[in-house]
Amino acid sequence: MSQTQSSAEASGPASEHFDVLIVGAGISGVGAAYHLAHQCPGKRFVVLEGLESFGGTWLTHKYPGIRSDSDLFTFGYRFKPWTGPPIATAEEILKYMGEVIDENDLARHIRYRHHIDRATWSSDANRWTIEATRTDTGESVRLSANFLWMCQGYYRHAEGYTPDWKGMDEFEGPIVHPQTWPEDLDYRDKNVVVIGSGATAATVIPAMAADCRHITMLQRSPTYFIPGVNQNELADRLRALEVDESWIHEITRRQILHDQAEMTRRAREEPEAVKEELLGAVRAYLGPDYDMRHFTPSYRPWQQRVAFVPDGDIFQGIAQGKASVVTDEIERFTKKGILLKSGEELEADIIITATGFELCVLGDIAFEVDGRPVDFSDTVTYHGMMFTGVPNMLWIFGYFRASWTLRVDLLGDFVCRLLEHMDEKGARRVTPRLRPEEERLPRLPWMAEDNFNPNYLMRSMHRLPKRLDKPEWQHTQDYWNERHWIPAIDLDDGRLEYA
Repeated sequence: MSQTQSSAEASGPASEHFDVLIVGAGISGVGAAYHLAHQCPGKRFVVLEGLESFGGTWLTHKYPGIRSDSDLFTFGYRFKPWTGPPIATAEEILKYMGEVIDENDLARHIRYRHHIDRATWSSDANRWTIEATRTDTGESVRLSANFLWMCQGYYRHAEGYTPDWKGMDEFEGPIVHPQTWPEDLDYRDKNVVVIGSGATAATVIPAMAADCRHITMLQRSPTYFIPGVNQNELADRLRALEVDESWIHEITRRQILHDQAEMTRRAREEPEAVKEELLGAVRAYLGPDYDMRHFTPSYRPWQQRVAFVPDGDIFQGIAQGKASVVTDEIERFTKKGILLKSGEELEADIIITATGFELCVLGDIAFEVDGRPVDFSDTVTYHGMMFTGVPNMLWIFGYFRASWTLRVDLLGDFVCRLLEHMDEKGARRVTPRLRPEEERLPRLPWMAEDNFNPNYLMRSMHRLPKRLDKPEWQHTQDYWNERHWIPAIDLDDGRLEYA
């Protein structure tokens, strides 16, 4: 056995071989499958999904009110018009994705209940070997592929992040994380405390408020929100003029992206003015006498994600007295609720920990390249999508300030162009490599804290690939420039090594 022959190869051949293997059948994986089917019709590909169906986030999350916090004109694919309200429920998003699968004959490429355990690259064979487990039968499955397209997202679906507070075992009621919502949770006429202030809390609270005795959002620090009517006036006007839905979709997308670009620019250049506009929109629901410190963050707008709140529903619940906000820190849990550092005790029958994600790097799969385990924190990211020293693999990591799916379409084009380029060159392997002069540059965290700094990202930064202070070697989170940069990438500029 040669030095570069993998342990996976040594233990036996794969049962099937594909040109491309897509990991995940969520919003990214279904989009990737569409682009491969349409732009590279000669490529044989398969999609492996660990769950029982497509959908990813929209399948696994079952908490009340689950909905998008991005508009579906931009969170939807560019190739599939969205015809519903901008903010959509999980059910509506799953229906939309199902239509994409049916309309493009993608179901035959997707294999569900395949949990990937290991991915091993061999430079002798120029291929990946995938070891997976069928979750319905326990059967081991081995496949191989020339190229891996990682579309599994960036957080663990099976568990959310819950801090380990003192006294949690003393609380007499249920403690629930939204990612593992029990179907039989009865919160009617109960006092509920929701810990957290992000998009999940802003979704759960108005969905539960009508049935609870009272629901309290307990936050350590406030979050920015954008309340507004859940409709798009431009799309409605175009529909009244009987414009074709594909044109409505494209025109509305462009308008929304223009407005988001302007807001992002102003958040950097005029942070105080943007802050006052956001707070003014909240104040319009809560009235002039409300204590706005509960919705006044310490950071500038867009350093963390700003969620859209349709019809200001969480603020309506607060104004009506069904919900309230407490800004404080937790000292410990008690039998009856939560003791705060201020000395106040919040009594609760149920506590919900809307405290964020557990970030995972490339699905927590064990990767090897030529017999050596891959530690992605030792690599440098190429445009936030490929990694130095890791051949024939791309990861879709979307946007935070813009809709995640915008990058699905951009990278779908890029992968197909790269695969065609490799065919033209007769290359079977492509690996990002730093140029000699770039090797000496400082290796920086995946994302600068002053660029984007949510807690779930900061907690796991040490596990993510590094970046350089150059656009080619980082994920800029700047869709408005990347939409021009990525299509113009010179595939022969020396940063991609072919063999």
